[in-house]
Amino acid sequence: MITMVSNNEALVRLMLITLLSALIGMEREYHHKPAGLRTNVMVGLGATLMTLASVKVLEISPVLQGIDPARISAQIVTGIGFIGAGVILRPSSGKGQIIGLTTAATLWVVSGLGIAIGMGFYAEAIMTTALVFFTFVVLSKVVGRLRAYTSAHPPQYEHDEDIVDSHETREH
Repeated sequence: MITMVSNNEALVRLMLITLLSALIGMEREYHHKPAGLRTNVMVGLGATLMTLASVKVLEISPVLQGIDPARISAQIVTGIGFIGAGVILRPSSGKGQIIGLTTAATLWVVSGLGIAIGMGFYAEAIMTTALVFFTFVVLSKVVGRLRAYTSAHPPQYEHDEDIVDSHETREH
């Protein structure tokens, strides 16, 4: 059963997502990523507001009691997928690294934080924010070490579709 959300409680939820998404956005801004402080805050606020609206609409009318508020959350996830797809880029040559995956994933997580906070899951949202920072700080160092190792000891793959041998020619 959904409990009533007062205006004060809604304000607390909006302020908390602003804080958590701003922390993530500042980290992204520090590293000069395309989706920085403002983008992350907007995604978090939007997801929280839509989730709050889906919860509060049940309070407005008893006729709407049978509506599942999670349906809005599902649409948030779908919508953020379109935004995320827009930040994923592959060089026009078709060769090289795809960029923007972490940015897209970060926006996806921030929208999840917004949904969680909109539903009142504060502890889960705070723990997830801590794990995002663990990923950016600690796991980034692990990735750096792995890349340094693989640069010195390149993996050998016979059938890797992502690697284009410079001796291969493409038929058009």
